Amino acid sequence: MRPPLDRLRHALSFEIIALFLIVPLGALAFDIPIYDIGIVGIVSATIATLWNIIYNFTFDVALKRLTATTLKTARVRVLHAVLFELGLLAVLMPYLAWYLDVSLWQAFVMDASFALFYIIYALGFNWAYDALFPLPEWKGAVVCE
Repeated sequence: MRPPLDRLRHALSFEIIALFLIVPLGALAFDIPIYDIGIVGIVSATIATLWNIIYNFTFDVALKRLTATTLKTARVRVLHAVLFELGLLAVLMPYLAWYLDVSLWQAFVMDASFALFYIIYALGFNWAYDALFPLPEWKGAVVCE
């Protein structure tokens, strides 16, 4: 399993890169001032970073108990990304509605759009991260099977 500093590097680099992508894309897609999307992005990224650390640790513990390894297959990576985003969606939707002064339905549509982006982004980011920073227990295994 990954040590705490590696998990912190993972979580911070994930969120920083995502912010550079999602803020301009979100402002463009939803016709909302970049400042407001930026604030939403920063608050959301902060919450997501904390969720990321907790979720990934919990997921890895469960995966290791079930399979005796933390090496993820493509199917497990998809499940990992979808479950992460569903948990985050439940937390962020009320915040979006409040801060942007939109209905819960509008917040849901926005949050679902962001979640779709993040599912694809998380899948690619985590695959790349594991390839760049493989764990010793994976020696000889194919990280991208």
